[in-house]
Amino acid sequence: MQGNLSENMPKYAKWLKKELLLLKQEILSLEMKSKRKNKVLKRIIKNYELYIFILPAFLYFIIFHYAPMYGVQIAFKDYIATKGIIGSPWAGFKHFNYFFKSYYFGVLMKNTIGISLYSLAVGFPIPIILALLLNELKYERFKKLVQNVTYAPHFISTVVMVGMIVSFLSPESGIVNQVIKAFGGEPIYFMTRSDLFKSIYVWSGIWQNAGWSSIIYLAALSSIDMELHEAAIVDGATRLQRIRHINIPGIMPTVVVLLILNSGSIMNVGFEKIFLMQNSLNLESSDVISTYVYRRGLLNAQYSFSSAVGLFNSVINFMLLVIVNKISKSVNETSLW
Repeated sequence: MQGNLSENMPKYAKWLKKELLLLKQEILSLEMKSKRKNKVLKRIIKNYELYIFILPAFLYFIIFHYAPMYGVQIAFKDYIATKGIIGSPWAGFKHFNYFFKSYYFGVLMKNTIGISLYSLAVGFPIPIILALLLNELKYERFKKLVQNVTYAPHFISTVVMVGMIVSFLSPESGIVNQVIKAFGGEPIYFMTRSDLFKSIYVWSGIWQNAGWSSIIYLAALSSIDMELHEAAIVDGATRLQRIRHINIPGIMPTVVVLLILNSGSIMNVGFEKIFLMQNSLNLESSDVISTYVYRRGLLNAQYSFSSAVGLFNSVINFMLLVIVNKISKSVNETSLW
């Protein structure tokens, strides 16, 4: 028996040494974690004013964006108000299947994607062009005047903006139809024409937001080193060549990031403006997912069905955001994450 013990002692010592080494590594790991926690805590205490500053925004997203996600489950239930979310029976993908097979699915997708792509194709480059033009202005007073004129519409509320659009396009007293009549034409009923709805929506949005959207590009342009322009001038580069080879590449990372963000919200067409401009005569081209959800969910009290439609819309947006971000990262190494 003593012989067996003596034979097993080296193995036992080796095992014990291994266990002690593992224990030492665990202790070191715990010490490192404790040090990191202490560093984080010290950093928070040191910069507590900054954390207090961002606290309202943090609480806003938690309360109004993350907490309501609990109610997403009613998209998979036959929601009954008296039974509540938990007590309502499960319905699986019933509401999704109903939406995909309905007549409205094709119309809503066509209108939503059509308006979004139209807005992206026309509305995205215009603020960039405006920022490049403003950056080239040398007369400060004229530059500030243009900025004030282009920024001002952004601060007009949507309700007032739609009221102005309706007033401008009125067939009887609208300034647009007055000009048409002055040239011998017949008044056009713009707001009842479904074929003109998308253009009215998109171009009025550009008028309202182009100036404001150009601010971020102006900020990016201001960070470009002026020595690059001075060197280009010495080499004989024209103003257009400097815009093309210095300014545009300089703001390209900002452009790509904003393009990714805009691509991730293609399915989100603003409800308020669409709803205010909508009427029974232009419904064919103005009915989008957000107005459909409002009509079926709030007016018809079909909460589960409208939640399913809204969830489908959000999932598509999320997928588009991930896909566009990945494509951008592989093409020019600029991405959100």
